[in-house]
Amino acid sequence: MTRGTDAVAGTDAVAVTDAVADTAADAMQVHRVAATAVLLRDTDRGPEVLMLERPADRGSFAGAWVFPGGSVDAGDGLPGVPGTLAAPGEEAAARRAAVREVYEESALELTEGALVLVSCWTPPATVPRRFRTWFYYAQEPGGDITLSPAESVGYRWIHPASALQLHGQGRLQLVAPTWVTLHSLADAVSVGEVLTRARGTQLQHYATHLSPPEQGGIPLWQGDVAYHDAALFASAGPRHRLDTRRLPWVFERSGF
Repeated sequence: MTRGTDAVAGTDAVAVTDAVADTAADAMQVHRVAATAVLLRDTDRGPEVLMLERPADRGSFAGAWVFPGGSVDAGDGLPGVPGTLAAPGEEAAARRAAVREVYEESALELTEGALVLVSCWTPPATVPRRFRTWFYYAQEPGGDITLSPAESVGYRWIHPASALQLHGQGRLQLVAPTWVTLHSLADAVSVGEVLTRARGTQLQHYATHLSPPEQGGIPLWQGDVAYHDAALFASAGPRHRLDTRRLPWVFERSGF
């Protein structure tokens, strides 16, 4: 569900550094860099996305359904230790990591050129191990999927709106970046339309703050009335937040 006006996250390669720098004061220190690839394929009912089920008893996002992805490794060419700002070359390293992770987790072979940069996510400062994660769209390359048992216990191709519906019914576990990405794809008509729109839209950077515990600890992003002042959480004003206090979650983006 959405209140207000939602804008689909997109990409502008020239604006990558500026987009991250705009919220550098809020991003603070990150410990690692990661990459996520949202693979899409066309169907008669609109695009489907590939989702993997993480093991319930171990690893990051245990039990959740996620897009393929993982940490940027030394072999991906990460330029130095991650900081509050994305160093030149970090996004290129993340792009290489996305290709590698897709192959390791699904046996599907992508090229770096097939990836369209969509968004960059930084967790709240309270998270002990903070990963700055670069999200990409890509047309599925074809081929048979073979899972890595250490990484995933299942997979499915699913329409984004169907995934959100299952989550709202408590039947599919998602984390906020995955939910917001699915939400931005819920009304897509075709993979071509998704990729064209993403290429023409400025990169979205989500440097996450959380509302106070008494307000549910929900994610807030740049532009929200309470982003820099939690006391304004219930005040009238612009919204850029995901209300996770009950199912179904509600994304609010309006007024800016």
